[in-house]
Amino acid sequence: MSNTPPQTLKTIDIVERTLAKRHAAERRFKLYGLTAITIGITCVILLFVSVVAKGYTAFWQTRIQLSINFSQQLIDPDATKDPNILGNADYQRLIRDAVFAMFPEVKARGARRNLLQLISSDAKFELRTIVLNNPEMIGTTQNIMVPAASNVDMLIKGHIQRNSEDNQLINQQTIAWIDQLTANQRIQQRFNWAFFYNGDSRNPEAAGIGGALVGSLFTLLVTLALSFPIGVLAAIYLEEFAPVNLITDLIEVNINNLAAVPSIVFGLLGLSVFINFLELPRSAPLVGGLVLSLMTLPTIIIASRAAIKSVPPSIREAALGIGASKMQAIFHHVLPLALPGMLTGAIIGMARALGETAPLLMIGMVAFIVNIPQGILDPATVLPVQIYLWSDSPERGFAEKTSAAIIILLVFLVLMNTVAVILRRRFERRW
Repeated sequence: MSNTPPQTLKTIDIVERTLAKRHAAERRFKLYGLTAITIGITCVILLFVSVVAKGYTAFWQTRIQLSINFSQQLIDPDATKDPNILGNADYQRLIRDAVFAMFPEVKARGARRNLLQLISSDAKFELRTIVLNNPEMIGTTQNIMVPAASNVDMLIKGHIQRNSEDNQLINQQTIAWIDQLTANQRIQQRFNWAFFYNGDSRNPEAAGIGGALVGSLFTLLVTLALSFPIGVLAAIYLEEFAPVNLITDLIEVNINNLAAVPSIVFGLLGLSVFINFLELPRSAPLVGGLVLSLMTLPTIIIASRAAIKSVPPSIREAALGIGASKMQAIFHHVLPLALPGMLTGAIIGMARALGETAPLLMIGMVAFIVNIPQGILDPATVLPVQIYLWSDSPERGFAEKTSAAIIILLVFLVLMNTVAVILRRRFERRW
């Protein structure tokens, strides 16, 4: 007869019967987690592939070779080489004469008008720049590569179907001219450097992100210059000096709440305070930086406080024990150790600010900006707003530019987050 109590046998039996079920539930939970991660990664990959597939062609531009006769009679009849005279010359006529010379058989007025539509209307500005930089070209004939019109560019890249009978974008006669130019090796695709240094334009083939990049740079510089020192000092005060009372508790609650406030609320605040009350200029990076500083401050304060808390109390105690003041202990010992975490929080906050659109729309940074801004008070736009403007345009060329600008924005965001990770791993100390 066994001496084991009946109750103990019953408990062991229950455990053995439920053990297999618990192991199966654990395996199912791991499977659910892996499935969720796989779905998330797949969606991200599909997003990247879709954006890259639609936008990578924007980094290449179709150009047409023209034999331009830089006639001195048209450009500088008095041979003064005065930049004002050279800048006001009729360069469109030079392009027209060169195009008609390539197709002498085209005589009808309507056909000639369609023929000129092969060339971008901004090509005359490129010729003007060439002449202003090289006045010695006046009086000579040069083979110049000028940008093709957007529809020609889209046809060459395969975004417009050439065999469609109801094609309203480009007719069969124009396609025949393009084929003739291709056969004569007068059409080439070159890397589109202008996409990076041009401002916005009504013509898709001439539009670039140069103005938006500079505007984003100025806006982020203002944001960083304001939000980082203020956020770090606020975190130091709240963590090290502020007394525990109702006021500081209220401040902490509001900081946590502000981190979750929709960004458009900060845009409304900037519109009412910075523009309507303080009368700062609309569409200026200064106002954009002020608005984004208000938005990123809670993130930086929370990250900075967490970094300060992660420093062991023994560091403070050791500094105080050898005679350092509280201020010296904080700024000479605690702050250097917490700085990597603070920088990480600042970079993450700046990455969020880089991708914001709604608050900047409210303060007028949605304006059509052609010129590159030269300072924080000049009218400007930013990259996310530029993407928003292009996505609302009906031309097929702007759809390509929209995806290309998204690629650039994603590259910057990935780089900023990579820098944050590197800084944390490089300078972080484990206690």
